[in-house]
Amino acid sequence: ITGGDDEIQQLQKALLDYLDENTETDASLVFSRKFYIAQWFRDTTMETEKAIKSQKDEDPSEGTHHSKDVETTGQIMHRAESRKMFLRSIIKTAPSQFSTLKMNSDTVDYEDACLIVRYLASMRPFAQSFDIYLTQ
Repeated sequence: ITGGDDEIQQLQKALLDYLDENTETDASLVFSRKFYIAQWFRDTTMETEKAIKSQKDEDPSEGTHHSKDVETTGQIMHRAESRKMFLRSIIKTAPSQFSTLKMNSDTVDYEDACLIVRYLASMRPFAQSFDIYLTQ
């Protein structure tokens, strides 16, 4: 997995599909599914705000030679809106209808779901800065 938005959305959808399939055996998975959707929506909002703020805080004396590496505000907003649209489409879909909208024909078992959760958790800011917390 390269970590692109499409791959992450596929993993998110696979995890949500797994949670939806197993809600009959464990009612707490309904809450977990809603929690993940809300958390990913919040993360998208926070990442967008940080990216725009860092773009505004950039020193204008550096010139435009770094502008090719930095995303424009429009690109940041477009990416955030596409993520939010993906999450909104999942929210609007009833859980019983969600299993019919699978992206992959493969089913996710418990071990795969655990692996997906670990991977998605590793992408979170706390997990990425955990070494800093340990050294401090």
